[in-house]
This record gives sequence, structure tokens and C-alpha cells, in this order.
Amino acid sequence: MTWVQLAMDLAGVFFFAMSGSLLAARRRFDVVGSLMLGTCVGLGGGILRDLVIGQGVPHAFASPVYLLPPVLATVLVYRFAASEHRYRNALTAFDAAGMALFCISGTHIALEAGLNPVAAAILGMISAVGGGVIRDVVANEDPQLFHPRGLYAIAALLGAGLTSAAASLGWTNAGTGPGIAVLVFALRMLSLRYRWEIPLAARRPREPSDRPAARHE
Repeated sequence: MTWVQLAMDLAGVFFFAMSGSLLAARRRFDVVGSLMLGTCVGLGGGILRDLVIGQGVPHAFASPVYLLPPVLATVLVYRFAASEHRYRNALTAFDAAGMALFCISGTHIALEAGLNPVAAAILGMISAVGGGVIRDVVANEDPQLFHPRGLYAIAALLGAGLTSAAASLGWTNAGTGPGIAVLVFALRMLSLRYRWEIPLAARRPREPSDRPAARHE
């Protein structure tokens, strides 16, 4: 990994770890539970990525520096997260930021491992959403990935696809990664702000309560 990729990976770990620790605070877990949940979400997606590409020892275990972001997130949430009603908004923002960074770093690492551009984009998307799924399942929450409201996997796949395309075309530079990350973050937050919804897996007939009341003359 280059120092730029390492910095993006560590920043993604930190943002995801913050979302995990904030969820632990909202669920009233103790500080150990906060650290464990932050570690699961911060490192889970990267470990899954490294296992798929055949990395002998995942980066999270090969470099102790990966353990620092979850510890820092736990300390910050313990010290400053006093307003419970703000947990959800902050959690969503940190989760979106982590996803935006992980879809880029995950795609670059997959490309360097020899995956073709399409496979690298898919793995980048998986590494971006995998940690959030682990966090929500461990905390007994409905995974954000499966919520029809808000673009989650689609935003991650878009960022990974743009990253893979830019690398294939030789357009990767100092501004490409940050630009794509901002785009993915903005898309995720706007989709929640304006309540964009993904079609359900199957169309359901309208319930009687959903039908307009009959007018009586």
C-alpha cells in the first residue's frame, strides 16, 4: 500500500469505528462494547476484502496501526458524546464518510492485487458496506444495506466503479480520490435528506388503509 492508500484506509477505519461507537452509546453498551463494535465495523470490511484477494495476513492484523482508530473513536465518543438525540445524525454522517473512503481504497487494493476492473469495483463496494452490515447485525439492528430509503450500496458501487474506471484510464491523481469520496458522501446524505427510496424486492398490493376513502354524497 502507498502512504496515500494507507491514509485513506485508516481514515475510513476511524469514521466507521466512530459510527460503531456511537451506535454502542445509543444502545447504552459499556465502553468495552463500544470498542468491540467500533473495531468490528472499522476493520470488518477491510478484512473481508483482504481474504477475498488472498492477502496472506489481512492489513488489519499485519499493521498494529490499524488498531489505533477504533481506540481513538471509543475515547472520543466516551468523552464528548453527551447528547443522545444527536447520535443518529452523527452515526449516519460517519458511516457515509467511512463508506466513501473504503469504496475507493478497497478498489485500489483489489486492482493492485490483479483483479479486473469490474471485479475490483464489486470488491470495493463489498468492502465499503461489509463493516456496516457487521456492526448492525452485532448490535441487533436492521442493516442499513437493506433499508429501501437512502442510497447505500448503490452509492458505494458508484464510487468503486468511478475509481476503477479512473485507474483503468490512467486518470488517477491527487484529486481523483477525494473528489469521488465527496461525491459518494454527498449522494448518500442527499438520498437520506430527500428520502430517496429504492424499489422493494416485490411489488405489494395497496393495503385497504392506503386507499382513498370513498366519498359519500
